[in-house]
Amino acid sequence: MSKDTSVLLDEKRLFKPDYHLVEEAHIKNWEAELEKGKDIEKYWEEKAHQFEWFKKWDKVLDESKKPFYQWFVNGKINLCYNAVDRWINTDKRNQVAILYTNERGEEIKLTYYELYREVNKMASALKNLGIKKGDTVSMYLPMCPELLISMLGCTRIGALHSVVYSGLSVGGLVERINDSKAKVLLTADGTYRRGKIIDLKKIADEALLQCPTIETVVLVRHTGNPIKISELSGREILYTTLLEGENELCPVEEMDAEDPLFILYTSGSTGKPKGVLHTTGGYMVGVATTLQNVFDIHNGDLWWCTGDIGWITGHSYLIYGPLLLGTTTLVYEGAPDYPDPGAWWKIVEKYGVTKLYTAPTAIRHLMRYGNKYPQLYDLSSLKILGSVGEPINPEAWMWFYKNVGKEKIPIMDTWWQTETGMHMIAPLPVSPLKPGSPTRALPGIEMDVVDEKGQRVPPGKGGYLVIKKPWPAMLRTLYKEEERYEDTYWKQIPGGVYMAGDMARIDEDGYIWIQGRSDDVLKIAGHRIGTSEVESAFVSHPLVVEAAVIGKSDPIKGQVIKSFLILKEGHKLNTALIEDLQKHVRYEMGPVAVLGEMVQVNKLPKTRSGKIMRRILRAQEEGKDLGDTSTLED
Repeated sequence: MSKDTSVLLDEKRLFKPDYHLVEEAHIKNWEAELEKGKDIEKYWEEKAHQFEWFKKWDKVLDESKKPFYQWFVNGKINLCYNAVDRWINTDKRNQVAILYTNERGEEIKLTYYELYREVNKMASALKNLGIKKGDTVSMYLPMCPELLISMLGCTRIGALHSVVYSGLSVGGLVERINDSKAKVLLTADGTYRRGKIIDLKKIADEALLQCPTIETVVLVRHTGNPIKISELSGREILYTTLLEGENELCPVEEMDAEDPLFILYTSGSTGKPKGVLHTTGGYMVGVATTLQNVFDIHNGDLWWCTGDIGWITGHSYLIYGPLLLGTTTLVYEGAPDYPDPGAWWKIVEKYGVTKLYTAPTAIRHLMRYGNKYPQLYDLSSLKILGSVGEPINPEAWMWFYKNVGKEKIPIMDTWWQTETGMHMIAPLPVSPLKPGSPTRALPGIEMDVVDEKGQRVPPGKGGYLVIKKPWPAMLRTLYKEEERYEDTYWKQIPGGVYMAGDMARIDEDGYIWIQGRSDDVLKIAGHRIGTSEVESAFVSHPLVVEAAVIGKSDPIKGQVIKSFLILKEGHKLNTALIEDLQKHVRYEMGPVAVLGEMVQVNKLPKTRSGKIMRRILRAQEEGKDLGDTSTLED
């Protein structure tokens, strides 16, 4: 059986960059920047000079203990200092750093100077709780300013933060606290979701019965859920009480470039979640550089990343990247369609958002409601759009481009992972775009598509996506699981390359197309077919909003495609529509797309960051154990 993945969808549309964007872009020549990035050490060293180091590095990259690479060896720095302190003696001192709003229309604004004072108080308070460099602090909080302040407070004193997404339940919280051996937990009375309040304290209280390392619980009063002070236990303290009277000048800890910065857990397909460990110097250089390059951040920009802080997107591109560049970052607590499907567009109009970064799953969800809602609002402040989290199918790309971007604004489709820490494949505003492709590996990154022997596959053929050289924001290990780190990422493909776990192809122009996770590949009549291409074919039908496909065993074909479909409001999957869909998908993909059963569903199993969990569908289909479901949304 062939190990290549058949290429069934061929996207030919090409969108040239707008000349106004090229005029003001920091990088005006894409090809020249890609060429410059081929010398990775020189490239990243140049980027590192934009920050304030307490001591410069002795060596840019140490490969002697690979795959345990080290960047900016012996360099001394502090990320909080570069994200906050660096701006308070400049004209950004009184610029808004964090603009928080929620689905109730409430807002909080913190200037860089106000943020500096709050972070200092938090850092002082953590020290007084006995937290020191190298300790871990867990955070189970909503999207609120206190979460950002607490993360920066940890970073200031050299403590690791481990943020747990506020939608996870008791089991997921217990597992993450105990694995990281956290000493302090920050939580809240609740979080807003679609007009309701989810009681986070109740979940945290239940989890803490099984978490022996927690010494102090800090409680944020966020929703006004009634909490009697007299009912707080001896180890619980209110956030406001903790910070009351704290020193507003807490010295920053001098960190080695390779000192740990944070742990972030990502789901494993089986067994326990993986604790991805990122370090200080390389992560800082990587996230700031890629945000600057890909979204062309300028003075006066209002940046909005809709990703939750509980995931890597929120860490890298809602908090650290924007603050390292001295821009204003918008933090929104709420759903994209509450109180109505115009919620996001109302915010863009109200605040004049200039750069918007969101997920394909959110775009497809909003597509369900048609074109009406984006047209109700003035979206003319927008200059660049972005996509993150999974491959964006061409239909969703075009809807976003036409209805939100008004056919003028480029979409920066980005590919990266919790493990990579930063964008790896993405265009620049000056890049010609193809709907559905994140274009090429960014400057300073070397990637390829290979077969299982590590040999490059020809253009147009599918294979395994690999990263061939180290990059600054890369994970350094899996927390307390060095062997699992090597086995998972570095031993799957020969040649000492990082295996991303995705199947992809490279077209004749060098553009990369992500075809789906390698463990999701369908094997039909001798062909290996990427799930994302089949799903794109379904979604290109006018009545299909979202699709997930899996392979179902077939005695003749090996597998046939079983499809789970979300249809536009008011439509049912009847015999006529099934026949129409079969014709449509075969027309789009050819006879190799052998369709089996189709099922209409209202929801698909997704991680809380919006990725479809096809392995859950497969496990249910085959009656097998579901594996790690801690990040499953429902």
